[in-house]
Amino acid sequence: MTIDTQTTTLSMDAKVREALGSGERPEPASALSSSLTFTHRALLKIKHVPEQLLDVTMFPILFTLMFTYIFGGAISGSTAAYRDYLAPGILVQTVVMITMYTAMTINNDIEKGVFDRIRSLPVWRPSLMVGSLLGDTLRYTMASAVILTVTMLMGYRPPGGFVGVVSAVALLLVFCFSVSWIWTLLGLKLRTPNAVMGVSMMVMFPLTFLSNVFVPIETMPGWLQPAVENNPISILVVAVRGLMTGDVDGGAIVTVLVISGVMVAIFGPLTMRTYTRKT
Repeated sequence: MTIDTQTTTLSMDAKVREALGSGERPEPASALSSSLTFTHRALLKIKHVPEQLLDVTMFPILFTLMFTYIFGGAISGSTAAYRDYLAPGILVQTVVMITMYTAMTINNDIEKGVFDRIRSLPVWRPSLMVGSLLGDTLRYTMASAVILTVTMLMGYRPPGGFVGVVSAVALLLVFCFSVSWIWTLLGLKLRTPNAVMGVSMMVMFPLTFLSNVFVPIETMPGWLQPAVENNPISILVVAVRGLMTGDVDGGAIVTVLVISGVMVAIFGPLTMRTYTRKT
């Protein structure tokens, strides 16, 4: 190598160092900071693709209006009586159903190569998962607010008052957050968003419709009642309905919290293990 070439190389190195800066390397983002960053990313998706809000606005409104005014008189004798019965159940059904979109979001990120970009960043590895789930929790809160607003405009007045409603929504969010870990694992395992949606619908439709969301369990055939009573969605509806009506069922609340804790304890580590291996 000639002297001129060496001089040119040293000059280029000096220019690169100057461009990069001579300051100390900044500290890596903390686990909390990186998780909140990915939470913000999840919310930006809604901002730039507002069509995503259809599942937390229009569909809940249509479900509530249709079931109340079409089936209410036949089931409860009057739309007012059925509205009061349906409101807590439709709240649960709507929010639980939209947890499926967690899996689709994760699967889209994988398909588009976002995971490959994120794994090169100096961030806490689980922050993408945690941030996505926190962002989805805000979606669940929005859906809850929509359903409560619509039912109250229809004349529903929760006997449990403000505290009962807030407690019911909080319990629902805890349950949905735990269910989201299952869908996140599903999104990591399946190959396409269409496959994710197909499997999710196949699971969620029987769980939500074979429950006490729309009709009391005692009106169902005797052979079906045990399965419906032990359906986690039914237990959640009993707990939420009790909080909103002021007739609190402590046993149902504890059962929901136990089920939620078990789901997180099982599917949380499985999801993170799959995520780590995939990236």
